[in-house]
Amino acid sequence: MRNAVITGTGLYAPGDPIPNAVFDVRHGENIDAFLRENRNMYQRYYMSEDQATSDLVLPAAQDALAEAGLQAEALDLVIVATDTPDYISPSTAAVVQHRLGAVNAGVFDVNTACAGFVTALDIAWKYIRADAAYRHILVVGAYGMSKYLDHDEYKIATLFADGAGAVVLSAADEAAADAAAGEGSAGDRPAGAGILSSTLYADGSYHDFMGIYSGGTRLPASHASIDAKDTLLRFAKKIPPETNPQHWPRLVRTVLDRIGRRPDEVATFFFTQININSIRETLDILGVPHDRAHNIMDRYAYTGSACIPMAIADAADAHRLAPGDLVVLVGSGGGISMAAVALEWSYRS
Repeated sequence: MRNAVITGTGLYAPGDPIPNAVFDVRHGENIDAFLRENRNMYQRYYMSEDQATSDLVLPAAQDALAEAGLQAEALDLVIVATDTPDYISPSTAAVVQHRLGAVNAGVFDVNTACAGFVTALDIAWKYIRADAAYRHILVVGAYGMSKYLDHDEYKIATLFADGAGAVVLSAADEAAADAAAGEGSAGDRPAGAGILSSTLYADGSYHDFMGIYSGGTRLPASHASIDAKDTLLRFAKKIPPETNPQHWPRLVRTVLDRIGRRPDEVATFFFTQININSIRETLDILGVPHDRAHNIMDRYAYTGSACIPMAIADAADAHRLAPGDLVVLVGSGGGISMAAVALEWSYRS
C-alpha cells in the first residue's frame, strides 16, 4: 500500500526572546525559578500586534518546502492545525495557500486544540494512502495564543507563546523518485517506511474546562453581555494533573503494538511541550530514559499545536534524527483531544 514520508521541516518563532525575568519585574515574584524548575521554560516569543497566525506559518512553510526540494506549486493540499486562526472564516490554510503561491493545493484547517498537528498529520497520511492524486501535502501546526492571554493571570499566561512548525509529507514513491533524480536539498533521501500507525482519543466531557469561549455561535462577538475577559483564554475548571501521564503511555503502546515494536526501540519521542514533569513521568512509565524525548520548551515555552512540529524541525536541524529511526509523536489539548503517530524517519538533514 502507498505510504507517506516526511521530506522537509521548518519552524518559526516571531520577534525577540522574552526571558522569564520580564515576569518577575511585572508581577514582583520569582516566577523565573518556578518556570525553570517545574516547566523547563526559560524564554518565549510573542507575535507583534500587526502579525496574525498566517505570518508565523509562512516562513516555517517556506523552510519546509526548501528542505523538501519543492516549489509551492507542487503541493496538492495545505492543512493548518490551529485554534488561533486568522479568522473564524475563511480558513487560515486559504491565506497560507495564497501567500505561498500553492496554486494547485486544496486547503482546510483542523482544530483539535493542541493535539491539532498530530491529528492533521494522521489526516494527511490517509489522504496519501487513499488517493494517488495527493503526492505532497504541507502540514502545519501554528499558535498565536499571546493575543488571547490575560496577563494578570500570570500562572497561566507565562506558559504560553507563539510559533509555527511545518512538515512536507510526500508519497513514498515520489520521495524515492526525487532521490533517484538527485532532487531535493536534504542529503540522502530514501523512501523509508514513513508513517506506520496512528490513534486518536478524546473525552468531550472536558470541553468546558479550558478554551476561548467567545466568537462562535454559543457566545458571538456581538453578544450584548460579552466583555473583554470573555475573549481571552480561560481555565474554567482544573484539568487533573495526572491526565497526560495517564493517557500518553497508553497511546504510545497502542501505536507501537500495532506495528509489533516496543517503547525501548523508539529513538526519539515528541510530546506536547506543556509540562516537563509529565514527559518525564511518561517516560518512566514506559521504562525508557528521559533523553529519548526531544524538548524545546526551554527556548520556546508552550506553543500549543505548533510545539511538536517545531520540536521535529529543531531535532532535524540538530541532526538528531537519522534514516530508519523509530519516532513517536503524542499531542494533547483541550477538549480533551489526543493523537499519537509512530513513524520511521526517512532522511538525513
